[in-house]
Amino acid sequence: MIPGFDYYKDKWHVNSDDVIKPGLAAIEEALSLVGNPQQTLRVVHLAGTNGKGSTLTFLEAIAKEHGLRVGKFMSPCIVDVHDQIQIDGQPIAEADMDAVFQQMQAAGLSGKLTDFELLTVAAFIHFVNSEVDISLIEAGMGGLLDSTNVVAPIVSIIPSIALEHTKFLGNTIDSIARHKAGIIKQNRPVIIGNLPDEAKCVVYEAAAQKKATIFELGHHFSIYSFDDGECYVNDEQNVQISNLTRSMKGAHQADNMALAITAFLEVAVHVEVSVNKKAIREAVKKAAILGRFEEIMPFVIVDGAHNPASAEKLVETIKCEFPGERITFVMGILADKDVQQILRLLEQVSDEFYFVDFDNPRAMAAQKLLELSNATSKNVLVDYAQFLQVQSNSKQRTIVSGSLYLLTAVRNRLKVWND
Repeated sequence: MIPGFDYYKDKWHVNSDDVIKPGLAAIEEALSLVGNPQQTLRVVHLAGTNGKGSTLTFLEAIAKEHGLRVGKFMSPCIVDVHDQIQIDGQPIAEADMDAVFQQMQAAGLSGKLTDFELLTVAAFIHFVNSEVDISLIEAGMGGLLDSTNVVAPIVSIIPSIALEHTKFLGNTIDSIARHKAGIIKQNRPVIIGNLPDEAKCVVYEAAAQKKATIFELGHHFSIYSFDDGECYVNDEQNVQISNLTRSMKGAHQADNMALAITAFLEVAVHVEVSVNKKAIREAVKKAAILGRFEEIMPFVIVDGAHNPASAEKLVETIKCEFPGERITFVMGILADKDVQQILRLLEQVSDEFYFVDFDNPRAMAAQKLLELSNATSKNVLVDYAQFLQVQSNSKQRTIVSGSLYLLTAVRNRLKVWND
């Protein structure tokens, strides 16, 4: 379910299935019908359990600060389908989406693809139409069989690997790592974050088979924290950048920043720009992402912690940013997530939870979440807009989390409420 996508499908009579069908055959056929736009793009491809969006955001900011025109394809959306396809941080306009759909209709793509496959094709076409300098492409699920895995990237990035989407990717770290490692391409470098040993073995094996150079965080490049900011050090490429100050909170964002800087060193060679340390400092200071420890009104923060790994990072950030403060959670989670583990982690920093229902067929009922919670103070909340306004007015630190789809609903509802 992609909010706003059906509007264009109906308008242009282009049908697609609202299901997940892993595999590349359908999208490869469709792309051939529209002239294989992905083959003309200079791409950075990202796959991983957590950190993709943040790494992509840092990289986008750095590239823009160097004067590059940057296309970005990410998922899921925060507001609606338009913000999944962006150029220089601006969501695709309705007129541009119409132009893309007109091309896809003329090529006869109706009925050939799933929703996400069709949107992937739309992104490639839009980036070619708009003559971007670099395209940052985030895998939707997994990597190996994800519809984005039709590109030949300048560099691939795998920030993290943990259990997720086990129905499709398998229920072991080994299996999931093989899907993520599927984005590694022949003779193209891959940058990796702090991976579990089991996952790292899989990635190194895949890289060896593809003759792909690996740049590993903490081994080939590192990030260090000092009183005046952070320092990036890359011994492999003899690069050091000091006095880096981030706007994005959390120690894990330092790792994502380091991954992005390392990727840009590769990008710069291919787009023939000189690496400017001052531009990188400015970029990481400006970089911000919707739904990542984002304060949407005073004392109300939204964070899309939707699996145990991201919940653990959220807990670490809360402990760092709000030590000893009373925290209230407003939660909604998809039923196919590791709900109990997410709750156990968040219960380390709060004993006050409000559970909500939101419009998604995969969402777990708020009442079921309440039953699974070990919190002493727990309730089902109906009108979260009014509740969040009261929490903000009373200066009670409140965090909305559990699902990016919930964050979208909250953002849309609060806009209506505030209007």
